Amino acid sequence: MAKILILEDEPSIAELEKDYLELSEFTVEVETDGEKGLHRALTEEFDLFLLDLMLPGIDGFEICKRIREVKNTPILMVSAKKDDIDKIRGLGLGADDYMTKPFSPSELVARVKAHLARYESLTNAAKMKKNDIVEIRGLKIDRSSRRVFLNGEEKNLTTKEFEVLLFLAEHPNRVYTKEELFREVWDMDAIGDSATVTVHIKKVREKIELDKSNPQFIETLWGVGYRFKV
Repeated sequence: MAKILILEDEPSIAELEKDYLELSEFTVEVETDGEKGLHRALTEEFDLFLLDLMLPGIDGFEICKRIREVKNTPILMVSAKKDDIDKIRGLGLGADDYMTKPFSPSELVARVKAHLARYESLTNAAKMKKNDIVEIRGLKIDRSSRRVFLNGEEKNLTTKEFEVLLFLAEHPNRVYTKEELFREVWDMDAIGDSATVTVHIKKVREKIELDKSNPQFIETLWGVGYRFKV
């Protein structure tokens, strides 16, 4: 049974999220203080973090950053902030998804299930594969260890950044729209979340492209989508 930590300072929202997740047979813990929540996130084992941005003590952005320094556990951000800049910042710090309040509890449960299933599937696949490497023009993607190297130098990618890069590299020269990438990598329909894909592509390029104005790996076809060049 998956164990979820909710970090939310509004009791009514936390209880609603907890109730719906427990109805889906998840084990759920709630923390309303940012510092206490971060401590638990770093010292205890959870399968997913449901993270509000506005928390007392320490905000959700900093918590996300600190978790990502040591764990690849899925992080689903929830916030009343609807500005794209907040979403871009959260995803850039390593969050796997971002939902704005108010949202449908059923949609929340669906997204939690999708992220957990995706993470479990990728983790199990990595354990089964050995020496399974994609290597193209100095870029080496190791599926089993989930590590990326460029000309021998290791590049630190978040879980979703790695998944985006690996998916495109495994399907070279094929063009994917943002909606298709969201469906393939996040394993759900985009529901207007094209910015999520854009942010992750941008972060991947920052880490693997020597010349971001003339990318040699991930190419943008304006008005269409992205493809991995070989």
